[in-house]
Amino acid sequence: MSEEQNMENLTEDLSIVIAELEKKCKQTPDNIVTLHHLGLVFMKAGRIDEAIECLEKCLEIDDQANQPMINLGAIYFGQGNLDKAQELNERAIHVQPDLSAQAHANLGLIWQQRNELDKSIASYEKAIQYDSKLATVWMNLTSVLTMKGEDDRALKAAGKAVELEPDSALAQNNLAVALFFSGDYATAKNHVEKARELGYSVDPKFVEGLEEKLA
Repeated sequence: MSEEQNMENLTEDLSIVIAELEKKCKQTPDNIVTLHHLGLVFMKAGRIDEAIECLEKCLEIDDQANQPMINLGAIYFGQGNLDKAQELNERAIHVQPDLSAQAHANLGLIWQQRNELDKSIASYEKAIQYDSKLATVWMNLTSVLTMKGEDDRALKAAGKAVELEPDSALAQNNLAVALFFSGDYATAKNHVEKARELGYSVDPKFVEGLEEKLA
């Protein structure tokens, strides 16, 4: 089956799911679970305006609904509206602090986008406090720590990401970079090869610098 056929089938499948969820929403218009689910499916289908409408409706029904806030914030982040994304994630943290790992992680991305690296690190570390198994957060934390030149902390974060997701090409590449800056060039090369095997396009300049160190 071609990629175009796969996409056509995915679109058709989502259309069926959307139709079923819309029917349920009409039957029980205040059912926030169904409405939230519909918003998520709209997101997956790329129907962003409709997704926003569903998620905002969730918040009209329940202004303490943590997950719709987080997902709505993700949409605004994707649209480049960092202020709105920040507002929603901070709200989500306020209303349900014990379920706020993803909101803190999202704030980390927002601060990283704004080049506020210390705030980004603090947000990622807060996310990890609530859920230490978020491999993506460890990867993002590695990147920011590397940018700041905090090599020891970056190496620990990179190692944790690989421990959680050994088949992640990005995690393997991040660990290779962290090992390079820590001076362990031989092990860095091993992880470069793993990243390549997993399909990662390793920066040729990084490889060149690594080979020079190993020569």
